[in-house]
Amino acid sequence: MSRLVVISNRVAVPKARGAAGAQGGLAGALNAALKKNGGTWFGWSGQEIDEFTGNINMQRHDGVTTATIDLEQQDVDEYYNGYANSTLWPLFHYRIDLTEYEREFGRGYERVNQRFADSVAPLIEPSDMVWVHDYHLIPLGERLRAHGLKNRIGFFLHIPWPPTRLFVSLPYHERLVRTMLAYDLLGFQTTEWLESFLHYCRKELGAQVDEQTGTIDFEGRTVIARAYPIGIDFDHLSAEAATEEAKQAEQRILVSTRDRTAMLGVDRLDYTKGLPERIDGIGRFFDQYPDRVRDLVYIQIAPPSREDVESYQNIRALLEQKTGQINGARSEVDLVPIRYVNKGHSLAELCGFYRGCKIGLVTPLRDGMNLVAKEYVAAQDPADPGVLILSRFAGAAQQLEDAVLVNPHSPDDLSHAIKSALDMPLAERKARWGKLIVSVMDENVQAWTENFCRDLASQ
Repeated sequence: MSRLVVISNRVAVPKARGAAGAQGGLAGALNAALKKNGGTWFGWSGQEIDEFTGNINMQRHDGVTTATIDLEQQDVDEYYNGYANSTLWPLFHYRIDLTEYEREFGRGYERVNQRFADSVAPLIEPSDMVWVHDYHLIPLGERLRAHGLKNRIGFFLHIPWPPTRLFVSLPYHERLVRTMLAYDLLGFQTTEWLESFLHYCRKELGAQVDEQTGTIDFEGRTVIARAYPIGIDFDHLSAEAATEEAKQAEQRILVSTRDRTAMLGVDRLDYTKGLPERIDGIGRFFDQYPDRVRDLVYIQIAPPSREDVESYQNIRALLEQKTGQINGARSEVDLVPIRYVNKGHSLAELCGFYRGCKIGLVTPLRDGMNLVAKEYVAAQDPADPGVLILSRFAGAAQQLEDAVLVNPHSPDDLSHAIKSALDMPLAERKARWGKLIVSVMDENVQAWTENFCRDLASQ
């Protein structure tokens, strides 16, 4: 049986004995696959050093080896904060207005991908299967091929792939895509992102593309591209939802909201999540139905992310401003319409919050998948489930069609969806949730991992 080598920007290094087996989500699924195949997980440690050495810190926990390297501050500024998060991230999420095209960013991105390749290549044995993750490491497959690796190498993109007319605004876009064709298998979250990639390959590269099989023939190489919608670790989340911590969190919601319906949003503080637009929609609801301010309380949990990037600082300031304006206009001495929480919570706490809130509001402007939507569905009480309001521009909308789908750019659409969810009869809530939970249970993260690894092994 081939070993599996996982390569990603960051590595989930267990902090305590047995922690690897206790992790949920993507980290837990990858650790399980690595443990099953006796593999290695390689990536950046998250630490900075004065001068890059290439020294690898190797650890072994519960049958899984992790290998990490430290990067220079210039690497982090240009590769991570720069090209990955100030160029590719906004462009791939259709925010060309926020995309920064700096030559130094591109150079740093290529330099760090080369450093990854130089460091990990000696750890890869000829029979190993290699799985590279996400937009930070798009060129890595080509760099590994330059080291002489003939292994089966797969790549999975966790974020959207933009339409060709947007992607061609990226300097050296063709060179970047050519590096992707050094992989054997390319994975995308949805058929929409997959089709956008195949369209680019056909139109801009002149590649032979078979839309039915996802086969790309280009300059003597054949690459397979497919959609693999990622899911949640349903069993792990169910276990967390049954803990005392989750039950206490649910009670905190129920007690503090008293007779009002709680509506919840849980998002990283990121402009792709549509948070200012969401607050505008909630404001529109209270404007259209002012008497319902005593029926509904909105709770927004938004942990900060990428605080060194200016656009993220701006989104926080705008969100706080909009929240403050609504609360200033609608609050009473015993009532605040919006609760804004700028910190993170454990999965167990979130499960309790999900269950205690009868409306889940997930309205990204664009999202590769969005697992919060699936977590919300999984945490509901079958006897009295909540209503999921979901952006039609989230990847999850292709699977969760029985959610209340909305256009997050339209305050009126959001307002109408909130009213519909608030007034939805129990029978309809049960019917919708019953269909949603089947998808969430069946298309879980373990199935996603197994499907991708199976297809990669067959290449």
